[in-house]
Amino acid sequence: MNRGMLLALSSYLLWGILPIYWKTLTDLPALETTAHRIVWSTLFVAIILLARRRWNWLHDIARRPRIAITFVGTAALILVNWLIYIIAINTGHIVESSLGYYMNPLVNVMLAVLFLQERPRFWQWAAIGIAAAGVTYLTISYGRLPWIALGLAFSFAFYGLLKKTARLGALEGLFIETLILSIPMAGYLIWREASGVGVFGHASATTTVVLLLAGIVTATPLWLFSAGAREVSLTVLGLLQYIAPTIQFILGIALYHEPFAATQMIGFSVIWTALAVFTFEGMAERRRLALAPAPPH
Repeated sequence: MNRGMLLALSSYLLWGILPIYWKTLTDLPALETTAHRIVWSTLFVAIILLARRRWNWLHDIARRPRIAITFVGTAALILVNWLIYIIAINTGHIVESSLGYYMNPLVNVMLAVLFLQERPRFWQWAAIGIAAAGVTYLTISYGRLPWIALGLAFSFAFYGLLKKTARLGALEGLFIETLILSIPMAGYLIWREASGVGVFGHASATTTVVLLLAGIVTATPLWLFSAGAREVSLTVLGLLQYIAPTIQFILGIALYHEPFAATQMIGFSVIWTALAVFTFEGMAERRRLALAPAPPH
């Protein structure tokens, strides 16, 4: 296994098991956990950037205010995504959260059609249609929209769409986003402490340590992914991306014993079928392009 593959694989494995980490904070309000995650991530990433002396990108942002405006949008989306994710863990919906990340590649294609005028190929349309059928079935069987899955999938897909217009390194982008959010989130945490309901330093030592390490836990897999993605093919990344939601799915059922009825299994199976169609179509298309003769000069 080469270095890039090992780094990318490590990032997805960490993302997969993170529910175990956040599950230790289920007694906290989801917003308080998310606020700590944001504040400590800002500090941790700032330390990394200082150590690596990587600040030249700030000049680009200063010269192009539109980038800063774009990052206000990505910051809002990452706040929504992280908050829904913590709510899912707090309320025993890890299985449904895994569904959101399974759906994300298909939602990416939909947004590319709507906003980037891309033209999906036939089997990509087929995969989207199959996934829509699966979501419809789950909605009927739940008696409600699977809002956690849809919220995670669409917030992260829109996040990726905006990031295309303001490209920065993964750590630099995370620093800007969390810095934007850290001001109101720090204010919220100070208000919680002043009101006597904050838990930092007042709950168990374990809870305080878990909150302190939230920045490291958030940034480390992103750092590993950023380093590994540059060294492996899109085909490999396309296959690896399903590792994290698969681990989450297994954790939800096997470790936390979340209910998973036969009707849910049918809905998930339909969406897994859509992902199989999408993945193998993408692999076949990349193989076809690789074998195509080069155009004459």
